[in-house]
Amino acid sequence: MSSQRLVIAIDGPSGSGKSTTSKGVAKALGLAYLDTGAMYRAIACAYLDAGVAPSDTAGVIAATLGADVEISTDPDVDRVVVNGVEVTQRIREPEISAKVSAVSTIPECRENLVARQRAIIAAAPLGIIAEGRDITTVVAPDADVRLLLTADPEIRMARRKADLGGGIDAAQLADQVLRRDRDDSKLVNFTTAADGVTQLDCTELSLAETIEAVLSLVAANRG
Repeated sequence: MSSQRLVIAIDGPSGSGKSTTSKGVAKALGLAYLDTGAMYRAIACAYLDAGVAPSDTAGVIAATLGADVEISTDPDVDRVVVNGVEVTQRIREPEISAKVSAVSTIPECRENLVARQRAIIAAAPLGIIAEGRDITTVVAPDADVRLLLTADPEIRMARRKADLGGGIDAAQLADQVLRRDRDDSKLVNFTTAADGVTQLDCTELSLAETIEAVLSLVAANRG
């Protein structure tokens, strides 16, 4: 890889493979990795632990603004800490998945987290691959490479179930994948590639093939 700093932005719906693909690409290119969705989940932990109801918009905003969030940018280390408490495993639990939209659908919360995400991206010395729902259009619209990763709904739900070890019922699975997509799409378009963003449908691709496709796009972009 060139010594030139590299920023890659990847968006996509739930279960499209953003996280696993991004980690694989980050490792291959020696880049940092940022899971922006984990930050929203961390804030869900913060407001719930503060005794704030999801319907209490002012309370959720206050919890967001006051939360101390630490997130690993090492693709080999999965660690999220909020207000001094490690929540790495907790943020993946159905309870948090069901409550995170109370954060992601509030503009003030998104604005605060976008600022934090931009700071993390700017601080990565060699570059970073950031993934989420609004990275290509809002967080890092000037990224060197911008991708929208998509897949058919059935495939996305199957992948999410596999990621969770199968320990989830059909209603919870639909909530994690389809309902969250529907809620978040009210504020962010992550289903249609914006101008300058390359769409990659990985429905028929394995993880290795998806990573290779992204690496090929990066190589083509960097000449």
